[in-house]
Amino acid sequence: MTANTGSPRSRRERPAKPALSRDGIVSTAVGLMRAEGLGRVTMRRLAQELDTGPASLYVYVRNTAELHAAILDELLGAVDLSPARTPGDWRERLVRVLTSYTEVLFENPGLAQSALVARPSGQHYLDLLEALLSLLDEGGVPAGQAAWAVDLLLQHGTATAAEHAAGNGAGNGATARKGEWDAVAAALRDVSEQTHPRLAALGTELLSGTGPDRLAWGFHLLINGTLHTPRPDAAPAEDRRPAPAPTEGHRK
Repeated sequence: MTANTGSPRSRRERPAKPALSRDGIVSTAVGLMRAEGLGRVTMRRLAQELDTGPASLYVYVRNTAELHAAILDELLGAVDLSPARTPGDWRERLVRVLTSYTEVLFENPGLAQSALVARPSGQHYLDLLEALLSLLDEGGVPAGQAAWAVDLLLQHGTATAAEHAAGNGAGNGATARKGEWDAVAAALRDVSEQTHPRLAALGTELLSGTGPDRLAWGFHLLINGTLHTPRPDAAPAEDRRPAPAPTEGHRK
């Protein structure tokens, strides 16, 4: 009687699964995103990939939103922060860091859209904030204004990458979005000078310029605005002026 070679192996004969860890979970999630897209990175799908139950993952990651934020933080490690440590005009160096951040999102279209609401809190995100704040401080931007500005600067890069992702994806959705942009361009081109004189005059300008030029211009606009726009909760200008030197009468 021959042995049944097709019988299942016992649990004792199977190789032990590697222990779960947050780093391992996030690394697997990044690989899954690159292979199947961010939309497929759910707790259930990730548990399947790791050969475990979804409940086991919740010990390390609270929910899918936190998982996506952790993926974003992991990829932010590719952002070039070296301009924060090199000489040169602080504005141009700041734009270079922000452009590198945006390019990371360009390379991961699904993540760009998720990043509009994701709130990473890992080491790479903290390193990015530190680099941006150090450059704003180097440029003499008041601390309170710099603290609010980093959010707006990152939002500009994130929104630009998300818009790019929406217009350059694959499939019927991308074709439909391109058709929408073509319709906007046609409407601006054919607008009546009698009913919309400003649109008729500036129609071509509204859609002009390269993507990189418009991205950099937006960063410079926000940087310059940050320099000259105090926060609404700041003291009035007259309250921030140094007190006048005491007169002879006051000294007595």
